[in-house]
Amino acid sequence: MLKVTFQDVLKAAVRLKGRINETPLVYSDILSEETGAEVHIKMEALQKTGSFKIRGALNKIDMLTVEEQQKGVVTASAGNHAQAVAYASSLKGISAKIVVPTPTPQTKLDGIKRYGGELIIHGDQYDDAEIYALQLAEETGGTFINAFEDDDVIAGQGTAGLEAFLKVPDIDILLVPSGGGGLLCGVALVAKAINPKIRVIGIQTYASPPWYHAFKAGELVDVEYLPSYAEGLHGGIAQGNFDLAQGIVDDFVLVEEEDVAKAVYWMAKHHHYMLEGSAVVGITALQKGLIENIKGKKIVTFATGGNVDLARISQFYETFEGGDKTQWIQ
Repeated sequence: MLKVTFQDVLKAAVRLKGRINETPLVYSDILSEETGAEVHIKMEALQKTGSFKIRGALNKIDMLTVEEQQKGVVTASAGNHAQAVAYASSLKGISAKIVVPTPTPQTKLDGIKRYGGELIIHGDQYDDAEIYALQLAEETGGTFINAFEDDDVIAGQGTAGLEAFLKVPDIDILLVPSGGGGLLCGVALVAKAINPKIRVIGIQTYASPPWYHAFKAGELVDVEYLPSYAEGLHGGIAQGNFDLAQGIVDDFVLVEEEDVAKAVYWMAKHHHYMLEGSAVVGITALQKGLIENIKGKKIVTFATGGNVDLARISQFYETFEGGDKTQWIQ
């Protein structure tokens, strides 16, 4: 059972101060005009290691005992949490075994190695990688750092939400990309502590919809997973995160893969940020009109990471601009 509280988020914010980037809240005039709302994008893609995940990883590793540090850590991830754990471990000279599934983008694999993690590729999806990582932790005595079902990780991720409220105190709606639910739960804890009327909406893709279906059913359910541009949101969810989210998250929305691809390209073209698919699902939901009752509301969506392969950006460009490369140099 998870026991993380809003107070834990506040403690994490003090612990992390000066060690992470205070990422900007970017106002999107285009999205605001199109939706009739005031839309801000929390640019966690500009965070150290290229995603919000460093918040939770640093907070968790800070809480390890000296004995635990000496035995090292093990984790499983679709990429961003892996890079964060590798980086946070390197700061303390801790060994880190990082297990990722086969579809992990090359840019994330390069980051893991650059930050000093021992890269291990195993399985076709996150669940396969996690099972193997847990086995390694048992064999080596290392501490397994869960990417989302962990009080200290959730508290660290929640600091992204806290920063957003310090910039825009009267937020009405939060749109949170939802994979395992670490960011979702952390941000929701902050929001509901500030004002229970704030709507917290998790966003997933049809290719990886466990939160959506579990929320509708009131319990964890089996779902089919398909290849996704938002690979950072790919994989199952844990009972602890689900139980916590039920009391603080208001709804979930699903978006289509093609619309995710369009949003990645749209952000590069109009706001000049290279974002991964997982980072734009909230933007996608707004563009497709999937969020109800937003006229005149203040909305924050989280651009969770920017670790996207250039080849993918090029692929989207070719698709949506018809190969007219002269547009890049005009």
